[in-house]
Amino acid sequence: MENIHPTFDKLLSRSDRERFLSQRAKTVWLTGLSGSGKSTIAIGLERRLFEAGYLASVLDGDNTRAGLNQDLGFSLADRQENIRRVAEVSKLFNDGGVICINSFITPTDEIRGLAEEIIGADNFILVFVDASLRVCEERDVKGLYKKAKQGELKDFTGLDSDFAVPKKPALAVDTDKRMVEESVSEVFEFIASKIKLTTD
Repeated sequence: MENIHPTFDKLLSRSDRERFLSQRAKTVWLTGLSGSGKSTIAIGLERRLFEAGYLASVLDGDNTRAGLNQDLGFSLADRQENIRRVAEVSKLFNDGGVICINSFITPTDEIRGLAEEIIGADNFILVFVDASLRVCEERDVKGLYKKAKQGELKDFTGLDSDFAVPKKPALAVDTDKRMVEESVSEVFEFIASKIKLTTD
């Protein structure tokens, strides 16, 4: 293209976008069993961040499998591809200066490691949402555990597919006996210093 202005041939940098939004872009990755409270915390965290003046967006199984990953099943290979795609989208969000809050079971160290590798260790905050299988089954708002036990769902994590507890999450939140607001506040307070833009 001829006569293009020399400053118009490059995209805005991530730091430009972060300065505009007054935030550091990170990916908060919530991992845990179905029913542990991941999505509830993600939604509450997004609201708390918004009220505090931050721009964040939630990715979870509902909004990604409805479009981006609608061709994937729940085998271990498909779960890995699901997370690979989500991680790539998260990286794009972060490059755009946006905080990404992800709610996915992410059952193995290998899959969680893949997400961290794609997003980058400096941008990846792993939060383990810890709830016992008994409590998750009692909650079961979507009836998934019941369907799995009846054979309608295969490879269901926690029943016929293992969940590996993260060895070193950035934060572990025990939701067995805690109110949602407490868990959201704990995560918010933990990441607040990590997303605050400083001029140092």
